[in-house]
Amino acid sequence: MAQPWRIVDSIDTDQGLLDLRQRGETDFLITIDRRVLMNSSANVSEIVLAQLACESLKNKKNPRVLVGGLGMGFTLKAAIDNLPVAAAVVVAELNPIIVNWCRGPLAHFSGGAVDDPRVKIVIDDVAALIRYAAKKGKGKRFDAVILDLYDGPHAGAPGRGEYLYDDRALALSRSALKADGVFAVWSEDPDKAFEKRLKAAGFSVNRQRPGRGGRRHVVYIARKISGPQAGGSEKIGPAGRKSYKNRSR
Repeated sequence: MAQPWRIVDSIDTDQGLLDLRQRGETDFLITIDRRVLMNSSANVSEIVLAQLACESLKNKKNPRVLVGGLGMGFTLKAAIDNLPVAAAVVVAELNPIIVNWCRGPLAHFSGGAVDDPRVKIVIDDVAALIRYAAKKGKGKRFDAVILDLYDGPHAGAPGRGEYLYDDRALALSRSALKADGVFAVWSEDPDKAFEKRLKAAGFSVNRQRPGRGGRRHVVYIARKISGPQAGGSEKIGPAGRKSYKNRSR
C-alpha cells in the first residue's frame, strides 16, 4: 500500500494554499489549492527545457540567462550545468517560501543550485524583469529567457497567460533578448496558436515532447531572428534523455 502524503510546509497565497508534501524519503509534491504543480519523480521536460535553451551558450563569454519560476530547482540546475563559470543567471520567483524549500528539504534535487555564485534570486514576477530588460536594452538583455511556469501558453491559462504569451508580451520578450537569443517555454500540451504568435513575433520555433510513454509535456525553443522577422516551425522528435516529471503545473 502506498504511503500517504504529509504536509511539510504551507503558506496562504492569492491562488490558494501552497503546500510542500512528502511521501517516504524521496517523493515530494508542490501543490496549490490542492492542484499538483510539481512532482519530484517526473521532470524530463524541465531538464530538457534548460538544456536546449543553454546548449549554444556553453562557449559564450559571460552569457546572461533569465529563468522564470524556481519550483524544485530542476530547471535551474540543468541551466547552470550547461553554462560556463562566467555566466549570470537571474531567477524570478514569486514566493520566497519556494526559495526556502530549495535551500531546505528540496536542496538535494538541485545540488544547492540556488546558492551557486552565478545565480541571483529575485522575488518578483518574471514579466516585470522581461519588461525592464526590454526597456533598458543593451547591457540588460539576456542570451536566453526560460519560462518554466505551470500556466503555460495555452489560450485558457488564467492570470499571467496573457501578459507572458500574447502578442505584446512576445514582442517584449524578443526585445529583452540579445541577437540570436533563445526564448524557451514549457507547455502542458502543443499549442498551434502559440507557435503562430511566436513566428509572427520574429522567432524561429522548435517544438519537442521529451520522454517516452505516459504523459509527455512540450518544450518550445524559439530563437530570435535578426533582421526581417521571418519565422519557421520545425517539429522535433522525442528527446528521450534523463527523466523528468509529470506535472500539470
